[in-house]
Amino acid sequence: MLKVTVAYDGYNYAGWQKQDNALGIQEVIEKCLTRIHKQPIEIVSSGRTDAKVHAKGQVFHFQPVVYMPPANVQNALNTLLPDDIRIIKVEEVDDDFHARFSAKSKRYDFICTYDCDNPFIYRYAQKLFSRLDVEKMKEACQYLVGEHDFTSFCSSKIDPRKPRVKNVFRIDIIESEKEVRFIFEGNGFLRYQVRMMTGTLIAVGRNQITPYDVKKMLDAKDKNACRYNAQPHGLYLMEVKYD
Repeated sequence: MLKVTVAYDGYNYAGWQKQDNALGIQEVIEKCLTRIHKQPIEIVSSGRTDAKVHAKGQVFHFQPVVYMPPANVQNALNTLLPDDIRIIKVEEVDDDFHARFSAKSKRYDFICTYDCDNPFIYRYAQKLFSRLDVEKMKEACQYLVGEHDFTSFCSSKIDPRKPRVKNVFRIDIIESEKEVRFIFEGNGFLRYQVRMMTGTLIAVGRNQITPYDVKKMLDAKDKNACRYNAQPHGLYLMEVKYD
């Protein structure tokens, strides 16, 4: 079994998952592996990322048909893949490894920029046209950290049978002259959860809602309780951690 770490610029893709009517990153990688192995290869990832979302540390696994040293697999893939998808690392792992089910935690970063006139950043950060009140946002974070039912902060498309309880280990907010970076780490996240939490915290930073309003949204456990959703191109899957 091979474990592969991949980074990608997701702006031009319809997300990770292969789809019938749009190009997903999974499809691009599988086509390259199929060329290398001369027969269809399927890969399994740690989870999906949505359209325009980026990754610096997405992980997938696959079972090679014939043995190749990990370095050779990495070189072969990077030769065939487009420049906006890069293989960072290939490792041999035990056959019981699973990119999704073996994962212990994930880290996502969301980047906002005050540098709104920079023409090279619009694909990679959400623009902010005024300074945020970071202290109020940090106050609001305390309500989101810990194990909670995050029904209010997830997509309505999620299977209702899927558990909505997740454990958010930490949320950090780091502001510099030109950037605000949100860091989220937890045992897993529901679809849109990080973007909806970020959008809600930005609303706090704009004084549109209070920190305590965030607690009321969370306690409601109602998909209609939160109307905020940050832009996808500001989101990065930074790291998936395993034992």
